[in-house]
Parts: sequence; structure tokens; C-alpha cells
Amino acid sequence: MSRSFRLRGVAAPLLSAASLLTLQGCASTTANPTTGLYARPMGNAPVTRNDTPYSSALVCLASYARQTGVRPPRIAVGRIADMTGKSDQITGTQLTQGASMFAMTALGKAGERLVERYDTAVPEIELHYAGTKLLSDAPERAGKDPDNFRRTYVGQIAGSQYYIVGGITELNANIRSGGIDGFGGATSTTRPKGTLDHTTYVMNVAIDLRLVDSRSQEVVNMVSYQKQIVGRQVSLGVFDFFHGNMIDLSGGTSGAEPAHLAVRALVERGVFEFVANLYGLKDQRSCLPAELDPLGIG
Repeated sequence: MSRSFRLRGVAAPLLSAASLLTLQGCASTTANPTTGLYARPMGNAPVTRNDTPYSSALVCLASYARQTGVRPPRIAVGRIADMTGKSDQITGTQLTQGASMFAMTALGKAGERLVERYDTAVPEIELHYAGTKLLSDAPERAGKDPDNFRRTYVGQIAGSQYYIVGGITELNANIRSGGIDGFGGATSTTRPKGTLDHTTYVMNVAIDLRLVDSRSQEVVNMVSYQKQIVGRQVSLGVFDFFHGNMIDLSGGTSGAEPAHLAVRALVERGVFEFVANLYGLKDQRSCLPAELDPLGIG
């Protein structure tokens, strides 16, 4: 959400020397010797969980698996790429590039056993060092014990039974928009006048995911979900002539649902569908409330 205000014509007469000094004190070219900072960062909001409305449904799946004795299969996550191609030179890509990470976190919430396949650089290096007997879990004993190296064994790396891949496939920037724009005031050039603008717009984002059998490469399940996102912008302005000075005051507010969080919700909804089927949950409504599944897909 953003707010902006402007003061024209009388801005300079109203600002005193003390005010300018106060503004200047907000930042400095000399670091504070105690904190080592030029300026103290704004804001003190605490860290919170980054959940979506579907997170509790995933946690419910994990509880169901524990209570019924279901052994979760091992699952890996591959690329879930942004395939919309929407980007600009100033802000870059318009949608998150971390959808694969969203899926890994969602699987963890659902109690799945996750095997790493997305970033294998570290284990590959360690396996290489272990193969040459350079890797040890007690490096302080190097040169003192000839058996001081990590051993590797055939079949020590857990294989996945399934893996998830897919992509963010749609970003429709303006499905529908509407609003009002008004201007009013006296006809005299010296009397106050005002403006009002209110705009609402709707966009949507969609995702397509596949659940693949790691052994046979058969696609055992696939989902395609979309979510609409709403945004709003309101602005109000008043201007007048006051003792020979022109006053132009304007303010506004705007906000929109976070597009990246919408992608996380889509991923969690897709993961719920996959995991519920793997766990054999016949009544998905026991974990997924009706308001989160309005079309009765689950």
C-alpha cells in the first residue's frame, strides 16, 4: 500500500530552517561509531510465518498420515519455472522465480519425505572428496589416522519415488477494471476545486504441475489452477488560491494482493491435490474447507 501527498506553491514558505535541519539529520555521510550505520533502517515488523490459506490443509494431511500409519513416499522437486515471459527493464520479471522452493516447503508442511534434487552442488562435491579419501568427519585427525575418511557405500543415496515439475503458465494483467473519476468546484477561478479518482482492477495467474513416477517416468497426476488477484487505487485532490499562493493538496492510497503470494497459494493447492491422493485420503473436505474449494474439485 502506498500513500502520497503534495504541497505546491506554499511549500517553501512553510518549511522552516529547523525543519530542514531535522530532515538532514535523518541521514549522514559519517557512520555512527556505535552502530556502524549511516542511517537507522525504518520499520520494526517482526518475522512471521509465510502461510497461505492452504497451509493448514497441508498440515492436516501430515496429521492424517501419522494417525493412519501412512508412510509418505519420497518426493523430489524439479523445475517449476516462470513461463509467462512477463518482465520489464526496470523491475525485471513480474512473477517469482522461486516456485520450486514453494513446492518444497509445501511438501514439508504435508509431512512428505523430501529428497534434494534441485541443488546438488554440495553433495556432488562431497561425494567427489569422499571418493578420493579427502573428506573426513574428524578433520583434526588428518595425518594421524590412515582410516580417517568418510566412506561411501553402494546405494547410500535415497531415491525418489515421485517428482514434481511444471510451470507458472499464465499472467493476465487486466481481466477487468473499472472506476470513477470526478471533478467539482465553483466556477470562479479563485474558489476551491477538487478531484476524486477510484479504480479497481482484476488480474489472474495460473500454474500447471505434474506428478511423475521416478522409475517409469509416467505422469501419474496433473493439475492446473488459477487464482484471481484484485487491486485498488483511490486518490483525492483539492486545490485553491490562498493570499496569492496556489495550494495543491493531493493524497491517495493503493494496494493489491501480492502476486508472489498468489503463486505460493497455487503451488500449495496443487501439492495438496497430489499428496492427498498419495495418502489415500478419500474425503479431501476433511482437510480442505469448502471455501477453499468452491468448485468442489477436491
